[in-house]
Amino acid sequence: MADITLPAAVAEPRKGLKALVANRFVGLGASGLLFAGAVAGVVALAGPLLGGEAHLRLPLDAAFKAAPAGWREALSAPHGPLSVIPDVFRLSDQPLTPEAGSAAPAIVLPAMTGQALAAAPIAGFFAPGPSGPLPIIAQDGRTPAQVYARPFQANGRPKIALVVGGLGLNTRTTRQAIETLPPQITLSFKVYAEGLQGWIDMARAKGHEVLIEAPMEPMDYPDNDPGPYALMSEAPAAETVKKLEWILSRASGYFGLTHDQGSRFLANGASYEALASALRGRGLAFIDDGSAASQGGGVVRASAERRIDEQPSGSAIDQQLLALEAGALQRGQSFGAGGAYPITLEKVARWAAEVEGRGYQLAPVSGLAARR
Repeated sequence: MADITLPAAVAEPRKGLKALVANRFVGLGASGLLFAGAVAGVVALAGPLLGGEAHLRLPLDAAFKAAPAGWREALSAPHGPLSVIPDVFRLSDQPLTPEAGSAAPAIVLPAMTGQALAAAPIAGFFAPGPSGPLPIIAQDGRTPAQVYARPFQANGRPKIALVVGGLGLNTRTTRQAIETLPPQITLSFKVYAEGLQGWIDMARAKGHEVLIEAPMEPMDYPDNDPGPYALMSEAPAAETVKKLEWILSRASGYFGLTHDQGSRFLANGASYEALASALRGRGLAFIDDGSAASQGGGVVRASAERRIDEQPSGSAIDQQLLALEAGALQRGQSFGAGGAYPITLEKVARWAAEVEGRGYQLAPVSGLAARR
């Protein structure tokens, strides 16, 4: 694994990387020390070139300069400064290939074009928290659920919403979802994902509204352990809120929360109420895959009526997508959820390109959510 760290002053990662690599090899043969350094550089880059994994570390300084007033200060905890970890974009699926006429490796980052949403964070919608900036309701009463959602106007046709989740851990499927799915499809990211803010920024630049996934206790815990910040069904409300604040401080730009596992947690009325109360106070939506359809709590809510890839095969997914169309015809709207499987992304992309031609309207999940 090779870590290529770019200085904060580098405004263009591609040129900066080229210069960095070039400088590493300046003066080959001038001295044994420089030669050894050059050899070390070749070994470090050989892994990615031969199919290994590479990281491109992007310092957060440039992002801070464009952030609204107070964002940098919000990163300081009450008991001392936080150590900010630079965002990391995994590039193992993007070969390091030389530019024309150059021996230096070049990294080609994805073009972020399309119906871009406003860059996050938005001033007035965050405040300092124990672990970092937290979403808040603005003084004018607007909520993060409103300002970070994708704008939507119903056209009278049956509406179909779809959320694709489990993103952020696998580079290839995450980029595939961001770049090949239409912007009306909501994307959901694992809160433990490395470089979470970078992925959210890329998704919003492509027009996708975003959810983050809170790990929650499943029925088969502890055999199935959702991690150190999982919300637990028997925990006191104060502990649930403390863990939730860490989860919410991991990034900005999401309009709501969804769950990663959580069958036991969501079935517990007291634990769900602690979650709902915290989300309600911060103006966030809660979206679930159908496992919490009976829960309300005064939160902006939407529950999927079916998972489209419980059987991750092409024919089964096609049938589930057709079932969503039938449900939309019967009730005026339908909502499905899927995971970050390559077959799911392929099927959804093809279906989404054609479904509006059959008389439906693709809608972001926020367009179907309502307080209950």
